[in-house]
Amino acid sequence: MTNPVLVAKAYVFAAERHTRQRRKGVNEEPYMNHLVEVAALVAEATEGKDPNLTAAAVLHDTIEDTPTSHAELEQAFNRDVADLVADVTDDKSLAKADRKALQVSNAPKKSSRAKIIKIADKTSNLRSLLNSPPGDWSDARRSEYLAWARQVVAGARGVNAWLEDTFDASARELETALEGTSAQAT
Repeated sequence: MTNPVLVAKAYVFAAERHTRQRRKGVNEEPYMNHLVEVAALVAEATEGKDPNLTAAAVLHDTIEDTPTSHAELEQAFNRDVADLVADVTDDKSLAKADRKALQVSNAPKKSSRAKIIKIADKTSNLRSLLNSPPGDWSDARRSEYLAWARQVVAGARGVNAWLEDTFDASARELETALEGTSAQAT
């Protein structure tokens, strides 16, 4: 059974922390849209039976992208939510290439619940690259992101067939769109 109070509290907290952030896409969507989509994917994948995981999905970028600490999340929610968020947080002190390589190498070592957040996050990102890509991203850069996302998800597989199928469908859709634009260019 879901805990709507916990999840609603996570939405409020995330909205406050990410208030001024926008997605990088040409539509400059509020960053909150991404968090809502990731949480919706997680809630559907778990049939709403893991409210801590859904709350962590809403909050998955708070430590990484806002001045929020693990201790603060633990106090506001609980240790499980804070630990899940920490488990999917990149170390921003590292170079971007190193962070990306670590996501690939660490994905198989994550807990099954953290893997669910990772797959949902990558699915949302692929959908964003399809519907509102950053204006300065070439098709080649989007293809590179797609290949990298597939590597991360390859290490996270085996936790939820529906979510993995949803990722695969989003990846195929982006790949088809990229193939279409490269065919038009020739």
